[in-house]
Amino acid sequence: MTGRSIHTPEISRREALLFEAGIKLGGVFHQYLGIPLSARTSRGLARAIENAVLLQPYVRSVRVRIDLARGGPLGRGRFAYRYLTAEMLDVGLELADGPFTIRARLAHRADLRYPLMWVEAASGGGRGAARSDRPRRRRRRAGPRRPRSAPRTRPPARRPRRP
Repeated sequence: MTGRSIHTPEISRREALLFEAGIKLGGVFHQYLGIPLSARTSRGLARAIENAVLLQPYVRSVRVRIDLARGGPLGRGRFAYRYLTAEMLDVGLELADGPFTIRARLAHRADLRYPLMWVEAASGGGRGAARSDRPRRRRRRAGPRRPRSAPRTRPPARRPRRP
């Protein structure tokens, strides 16, 4: 996505991409778990998830793999299908905003017995990107400065006028 950021100016473009990666991976995880699938439909479901994620802001690429062998037992006859589980899902995506790129992944970690989302790589912005990517602070208004040791005070609240 180019142009102005959709996020508030208090966060950097890199921080915004990290947030967006988490939202997209969390969306895939929570929207599709439990959907019925079989060997015949799993590839089509993976492509459908990819196409849906690609519609969202900042997404440069996405790859979804569904490993049916990691699923539960297969039913019989008309019930010969499984439900998509966290163990079956492996999602990788890349997001970009200007010079910043984030690669993130969602996959089941057997050692943790948990479906983990993590950042694989964060790059861009060149030397000193962490500082240069930060939004600039607003300039102070002209006028006398408050001494650093003086406490900050709020102006008194205005009472609403009675009719």
